[in-house]
This record gives sequence, C-alpha cells and structure tokens, in this order.
Amino acid sequence: MNKKEMVLAFIENVWNHRKTEQLTNFMSNDFVDHSLPFGLSTGIEGTQKWIKATSSSFQHTTLIEDIVAENNKVFIRISMQLKHIGEWRGYAATGVDIVTTGYRLFEFSNEKISAQWAAIDGNIIEQAIAGNSHACKI
Repeated sequence: MNKKEMVLAFIENVWNHRKTEQLTNFMSNDFVDHSLPFGLSTGIEGTQKWIKATSSSFQHTTLIEDIVAENNKVFIRISMQLKHIGEWRGYAATGVDIVTTGYRLFEFSNEKISAQWAAIDGNIIEQAIAGNSHACKI
C-alpha cells in the first residue's frame, strides 16, 4: 500500500468507521499526534481516546477533498460532516448537522504514519452548537 492509499484507508477505517483497534496497522510505535488537545498523550493511546471522545459527541464522516503526497508526507484537505449527538464542551446534544473543513498532514517513517498535524475549523462547530449564525457583522 502506498502512502496515499494508507492515509485513505486510515481515514475510512479508523475515523469514519471508528475501528480504533486498527490504529497500530497504520501508525508506528513512536507515532506523535501534534493535533491533540492538552492533557491527552500524543501517542497512539491519546489518538484513540480522542477518536472515542469525538465519536460519543458526533456522528462524523470525513471526506477527502484533495490529497497530495511528496517524499515522506501526505497532505489532505478535508470536509467533515457532523451530527451533534452527545455532550461537547458543555453543550448537550442538539441534533444539529454541521459541515466544517480542515487540513491534515501525515509524516511517514518505515512505511507507517509517524506523525500527524491537523487544523480543523472548530469555530463552525462551536457556532452551530451554540446557535450562533456564521455571518460576519460589519
């Protein structure tokens, strides 16, 4: 499996189907997740906890809009389709449907993902849950 195929399979199996038991199939033993919230370990265990936490708050599907691979890195532009089904940052489930966007960068070592960075537009999520419109007021 090449690096692009591995990222596609990781997003589909681990994120979209929540098969966190498969994390070790994709990630090296020294994997570091640079995108996790403060307080979670940056290794595989922290990533597993984060996926489980977000999955209890949202039904979510990640769609890959663009994918670029060069040398030992794969970059993806994503959109996420979310439904707020459980408590998230103090907000009880609202049932609201949300679409947000973001980016993920994966670094590979020895044919496995060794590091990940992510930037997801959390403002859209927070505003949708809080009931605020996403309009710029001048």
